[in-house]
Amino acid sequence: MCDNNQWLLFDLSTLLARIEPGNPRFQEILRTPSLSCSIYHLPAGSKEMQSAHVEDELYFVLEGRARLRVGEEDRPVEKGSLMYVQTACDHAFFDIEEDLTVLAFFGAPLRLA
Repeated sequence: MCDNNQWLLFDLSTLLARIEPGNPRFQEILRTPSLSCSIYHLPAGSKEMQSAHVEDELYFVLEGRARLRVGEEDRPVEKGSLMYVQTACDHAFFDIEEDLTVLAFFGAPLRLA
């Protein structure tokens, strides 16, 4: 049975209102031992400085248009795109044509032996 401390409700419009237009921003909204979630905003024309992570990632584009490079392959992404990036894969958003805002979900970190 769940009590009131075991779940949260987020209002997307409230979360989006925290974004400062024109400024790159990475804002964590949830962290548990098995999952984290952040809003990630990249203004049009900006350069992203992503690198490989120790967690699986799932990105959901809320607004904007860009390209996502994973390893040697890249694809266009836009509002409604859902992208999975496996642990330890180099990746980056680039050619950001319209301000890009994504929800970024991270699984539990991979435990390396």
